[in-house]
Amino acid sequence: MAFRGWKRLLLLGKQNTFAKTWRSRRGGLTQRWKRCCHWSAGKSLDPEVRAFLEENTEVTSSGHLTPEIRLRLLTPRCRFWREKPDLWPYGDPFWAIYWPGGQALSRYILDNPRVVKGRSVLDLGSGCGATAIAAVMSGASQVLANDIDPIAGMAMILNCELNHLNPFPITIKNIINSEAGNWDLIVLGDMFYDEQLADGLHHWLRKCIRIQKTEVLIGDPGRHQFLSHSIHRQLHKVIEYSLPEYTRQENNGLTSSIVWSYQPSNSLENC
Repeated sequence: MAFRGWKRLLLLGKQNTFAKTWRSRRGGLTQRWKRCCHWSAGKSLDPEVRAFLEENTEVTSSGHLTPEIRLRLLTPRCRFWREKPDLWPYGDPFWAIYWPGGQALSRYILDNPRVVKGRSVLDLGSGCGATAIAAVMSGASQVLANDIDPIAGMAMILNCELNHLNPFPITIKNIINSEAGNWDLIVLGDMFYDEQLADGLHHWLRKCIRIQKTEVLIGDPGRHQFLSHSIHRQLHKVIEYSLPEYTRQENNGLTSSIVWSYQPSNSLENC
């Protein structure tokens, strides 16, 4: 199946296209979406893109850690699950997979609303938007979702609609290495699959902690690139979840996903 292949490449760390995109470009999209870098509540979607996403994704809440959240995803019943990935017209749809690190973060937030209640939350690399949705459901005072793919931003708006939520602000700028924003909490899942991207994240997150005293939670199912990175020595395990069978099958047999708290011992030093 075509998208099983894409998932396998990413999980094994052999697909660098998306990581390079975080560092340099937003390829594969029409020019009108390249010009857009931010959505706010009430902004309408392009009818053509909305129709395409609704036709080529499936609304589902099963097989994941968060049955409370409904999402538009690529599933085996979708046409593009079997089509060649390069036939998808809007760039690689990594947002259309509910990755296990994001599932763990979302489950943890739903089960522990105190973590976000009344706080400002940045969901970095938001993808389908599930973790941002969980933060809104759990009472966060402010949520910003960030993903460099404009189509991911549109999909998040559709997913907010599915869960009867007003869309939260979404930015598609690459904010890694930007000025540290004043966020109470940054959450990110499944982002440590490329060494250069991981190094950039490590540096930027440390800066956010040092300057703004931001709390950082990371979700990851134990990929080699994450466990072998130097950041892993500065993480504290918060909770581990056993993954549902469907998610295990779709992620090459990964059996669990962990939420980590990032607490660098040298956070007060210059980065």
